[in-house]
Amino acid sequence: MDDVSALQRRCAKLGSILDIARALAVERDLDTLLGMILQAAASVAEADRCSIFVLDAERGELWTRLAHGAEQEIRTPVGVGVAGHVAATGEAINLPDAYADPRFNRAVDQATGYRTRSLLTVPMKRAGGGGDQIVGVLQALNRIDGQPFNGDDQGLLEGLGGQAAAAIDNAILHQEIQRLFEGFVHASVVAIESRDPTTAGHSERVARLTIGLARQLERVEHGPYARRIFNAEQIQEIRYAALLHDFGKVGVREHVLVKANKLYPHELEVLEQRFALIRRTAELESCRRKVALHAAGGPDLAARLADEDVRLAAELQRVDGLLEFVHTCNRPNILAQGGYERLADVGALTYPAAAGELRPWLTRAEIDRLSIPKGSLSDEERREIESHVTHTYRFLSQIPWTRTLRRIPDIAYGHHEKLDGRGYPRKLDPAEIGIETRMMTISDIYDALTASDRPYKKAVPHEKALDILAAEAKAGQLDQELFQVFVEAGVPARALAPR
Repeated sequence: MDDVSALQRRCAKLGSILDIARALAVERDLDTLLGMILQAAASVAEADRCSIFVLDAERGELWTRLAHGAEQEIRTPVGVGVAGHVAATGEAINLPDAYADPRFNRAVDQATGYRTRSLLTVPMKRAGGGGDQIVGVLQALNRIDGQPFNGDDQGLLEGLGGQAAAAIDNAILHQEIQRLFEGFVHASVVAIESRDPTTAGHSERVARLTIGLARQLERVEHGPYARRIFNAEQIQEIRYAALLHDFGKVGVREHVLVKANKLYPHELEVLEQRFALIRRTAELESCRRKVALHAAGGPDLAARLADEDVRLAAELQRVDGLLEFVHTCNRPNILAQGGYERLADVGALTYPAAAGELRPWLTRAEIDRLSIPKGSLSDEERREIESHVTHTYRFLSQIPWTRTLRRIPDIAYGHHEKLDGRGYPRKLDPAEIGIETRMMTISDIYDALTASDRPYKKAVPHEKALDILAAEAKAGQLDQELFQVFVEAGVPARALAPR
């Protein structure tokens, strides 16, 4: 080859290194990145195969998942073998005959069935404040023309190695940041569920349902969401928002958060003790009447005592019946016709307390709580529960999210909004509610309906839950198109199937 051709070839290789450097600079997936580096190395060094080893400084090892012709992961201690020696010294090694050098590990060839002849190994170095840092090792095996690798090959491969080192370091840092986010999100979900163990698993299920719905939109052929595709970063953003959508529950008082019935347990205990006192009072009054009957005597004493027993039994049955009615009212269900009026009638009854004071069987506060028309929460308690959405937004807004995750607070903020403007806390217009939030709302309601671990309500079957969602969609509260995909694609069965 003449000098001009050789120079042109070298310039072309330098140009390709610049091109690959630009591509490497934007790639964040480590496996994809390593594959790109391998292809570039084989081209630059004109090698039959290449291998790339990344330094695991904590374990003192080099590892690779990607090598031309090899599928298995290979790990090499730093200082052992050719790659290990280069990683330890930072100096390149160019072997015209690999088998002639004792540092070469023939076991790799034996395991892969490949025959290494010439071997060029260079360090991948990243410039740092304390000098160059070894990120890994790049190997070229068997020059295509059968000749040993030359100095130009080494210089070009070292140049590529420098670019690769920076890209790998950035990708590893990106992975560490991802793990940091994952750890933070996991810890946050644990914190949520520790406050409200009854909803354990809810956040994860909502995330899986929402992501499952997002994936199914890619297959939709018609309508406003036809072929809607979310990239990996958008999917991650949706997932984190779904996992953290209820984090604001940490700002809600625990006894309100887990309230199963209309009266708190300690309130019900006081009420039951009062009814027990009313019962004992009735028994005491009956005993007094019996004493009076014995004192009066007479031939019909036995009959009058029997009548008193009947009277007491009826009174006790009445007390027990009203207590059972109170228990029924206490459950988070809707009272039967006339139930509220009957509560007022019970509250109008009195019993003698200390010093002859007459007190009501039910206090005004108890009547108000037992008269809650739906669920177990008073208006004040419901507002406190609903405040968790605002707490979530405020908490998530304090986090310095990356640019690709910056919408997480807004996505989570709207998961209780409705398209008819009747949701909470902001009563948004439909145009202000994004598709990510709309998907999460459907998923959140579905899981809340079907969850079997809520003490304040019974789980409804899948079909019943879909009927309820369908009614809300028909009423304009939920996105009709998204709900249709949710049903037709069988999102719950797909997303919640055992893994």
